[in-house]
Amino acid sequence: MVCQRHTQCEGEDQVDRMEKQITLPITGMTCANCASTVEKGLRRLDGVKEASVNLATEKATVTYDADKLQESDLIKQVERVGYGVATAVVDLAITGMTCANCVATVEKGLKKLPGVLEASVNLATEKAVVTYVPGQVTRRDMVRQVERIGYGVVEAASDEGMEDAERKAREDEIRQQTRRLIVGVIFSLPLFLLSMARDFGILGEWSHAAWVNGLFWALATPVQFYVGWQYYTGGFKALRNGSANMDVLVALGSSVAYIYSAAVTLSLIFRPAAEMAMHMDAGAVAGTPHVYFETSSAIITLIVVGKLLEARAKGQTSEAIKKLMGLRAKTARVVRDGAEVDVPVDQVEVGDVVIVRPGEKIPVDGRVIDGHSAVDESMITGESLPVDKGPGDRVIGATINRQGLLKFEATAVGRETALAQIIKLVEDAQASKAPIQRLADQVAAVFVPVVIVVALVTFVVWLFAVPGSDFVTALIRMVAVLVIACPCAMGLATPTAIMVGTGKGAEKGILFRNSAALERAHRLTALVLDKTGTITRGEPSVTDVIAPQGIDILRLAAGAERGSEHPLGQAIVRAAAGLSLPEPQAFTSITGQGVQALVEGRTVLVGSLRLMETQGVALNGLRAEAERLQSEAKTAMWVAVDGQAAGLIAVADTIKEGSREAVAEMHRLGLHVAMITGDNRATAEAIAREAGVDTVFAEVAPGGKAAYVKQLQEQGYTVGMVGDGINDAPALAQADVGIAIGTGTDVAMEAADVTLMRGDLRSVPQALRLSRATIRTIKQNLFWAFGYNVILIPVAAGVLYPFSWVPDILRQLHPILAAFAMAFSSVSVVTNSLWLKRARV
Repeated sequence: MVCQRHTQCEGEDQVDRMEKQITLPITGMTCANCASTVEKGLRRLDGVKEASVNLATEKATVTYDADKLQESDLIKQVERVGYGVATAVVDLAITGMTCANCVATVEKGLKKLPGVLEASVNLATEKAVVTYVPGQVTRRDMVRQVERIGYGVVEAASDEGMEDAERKAREDEIRQQTRRLIVGVIFSLPLFLLSMARDFGILGEWSHAAWVNGLFWALATPVQFYVGWQYYTGGFKALRNGSANMDVLVALGSSVAYIYSAAVTLSLIFRPAAEMAMHMDAGAVAGTPHVYFETSSAIITLIVVGKLLEARAKGQTSEAIKKLMGLRAKTARVVRDGAEVDVPVDQVEVGDVVIVRPGEKIPVDGRVIDGHSAVDESMITGESLPVDKGPGDRVIGATINRQGLLKFEATAVGRETALAQIIKLVEDAQASKAPIQRLADQVAAVFVPVVIVVALVTFVVWLFAVPGSDFVTALIRMVAVLVIACPCAMGLATPTAIMVGTGKGAEKGILFRNSAALERAHRLTALVLDKTGTITRGEPSVTDVIAPQGIDILRLAAGAERGSEHPLGQAIVRAAAGLSLPEPQAFTSITGQGVQALVEGRTVLVGSLRLMETQGVALNGLRAEAERLQSEAKTAMWVAVDGQAAGLIAVADTIKEGSREAVAEMHRLGLHVAMITGDNRATAEAIAREAGVDTVFAEVAPGGKAAYVKQLQEQGYTVGMVGDGINDAPALAQADVGIAIGTGTDVAMEAADVTLMRGDLRSVPQALRLSRATIRTIKQNLFWAFGYNVILIPVAAGVLYPFSWVPDILRQLHPILAAFAMAFSSVSVVTNSLWLKRARV
């Protein structure tokens, strides 16, 4: 909507940019040679006049020519020679921003501070993310700078206090605009009705009375200078610093109509009626020159209506993050000095024993030490089915204990919990700028000055070049151009859609690191899937039990393996869950071959073919069956009883539920799907056939996965890599979009652009559909925002006037209609973004 306090700090506190000095905190130095290396590296830069490095304090003091170098250049040089510079990031909640020009102003003002390396401001979230060098600038310096250029910063002592303070600031803004709107309607509505009545002759002989214009003036003045005062102050600050913003357009447009009308009213009072009759215009009524007080009042009131609706709609775009914040438990029941006590959740410490009863919310992350239950984790992972929990299992804060009593040890509290990390990831993504927004930012930077020039040209053309036109007509055309222009829609087009898209993703357990990742994901043409833990479960499971002699070999083998720690043995024991397992005696583990044990008085061997051969076991014709299982990428475990082969148990890393459907959906999205694994080719191809992938990269070393991603990129694909986020880090980093499948608690996966909270491959096509829907919404918003200004500014200027077949409402666009269109342009953009909530992903 309309910019309220857009200013720039150009011209204020000018600093000699020829020579500056900065002190950089250096990391990674261990000896005097390190200090010397950093010094030499810095001095090699053209523009560095002096560089001194102190090993003891680990700081570099650099004097440089600010016309040739920036602070970021110095930091890059330090990194180039093999060291680092400690930087920090701070978030500032900004108040008073209402248009894209505000964003540019705050960014520019913050970047002028010494020590500030980068400042990114988001209009929709009303947040500034500032990267700076500690010791060179403080948060207080940044706050003062923001306030100096005409905006405010919300301050609070804690994270929860900050949320409350931000909410209060937004609510205060809405209340203030509501109060202004009420005043505007109280005075503008009767003014508009009386003006219409006079135009249609309803006022009779009173239409000629000078006091009627005086009444109109009295009604318009509170609107102009109370409701519209915010535009005068914002416009004054902008002009004072040599820039122009939306406040300037609104103040100019409404003031021109108001001042002209005031001049006409004074003329009527002090000049004879006969003289006035000589100067009446085409809009005169019975010899009385027309006044436009209703126009100036309606312009301001309609713009406030749009501003208020926009503020309310913007609030809805952040509902997802508010829901996440609302999930946090307020209290926790902990064991202190042998007694159970309820404490505020921020007083829980790592190592505390926490007790959660059925139906209660788990307050922090932890590991179960006693009890069994089913926990609803849908609010974190998006997984609808409750998850069984028992001793040793991890629990996530903010999830709900559905059944039994759980006792667990707190392992993460405060900002370290999974929920806190999720909120931080979503907030960072919403605050970041998508590359697609650059065009809108560039246009917004020059938009207002261009509009003012167009308005002046319009006035001149209508005054001197249009037959039958006069001063009043030219004036009205100029006002229409000024008030119909709106860069606010351009400023809101991208961030509002990003906010809704990332919020919807968080609700589904899909976390985008930043808006650039969200944008890149829609361009993917190929996906590379890691096999183990991504397509498959990542742990062996029993797939076949072959017992031609009718012996219950699964029960006997599980009894023999009860003492084994081998993954294959444990898989057999899990498969026999529910059976009454005998206790093994004389258990022996034969390294690399299997186990031997005495079970219920019978000698049981479980292991490889080599074990059977070394023990002289009769194979009883099962070799062919074992080879068949091996060809299906299964590990055939031989089971012998008392020297005779009794059967085979096949074990394999099985495909996860949903993997086939996920790959099929990827194909429907037009993607080429590849699988990458360190397994042998036969096993890999068997899994690939079952999952339905297109290409198999087998027998790949963990460090070599990135090379295969690069190979696909060189073939022209835009590649997404899906892995566990740890072993696959190089490949995730190489990919155009790295997608890490999380576990519900490990969400801070540094190498990944997208983190999926569920270990379900079906979340991948969900994420891609969400990305496509979000980018589609952004493009719709930008088309509307640019189209609105490109089409309606010329219409307001009168390009359709020569065409008699065009409806008069467009040929002679009145400033009131222009104000209405301007007021609702950005509302329409925000509303379109909100429709994204209903997108099917």
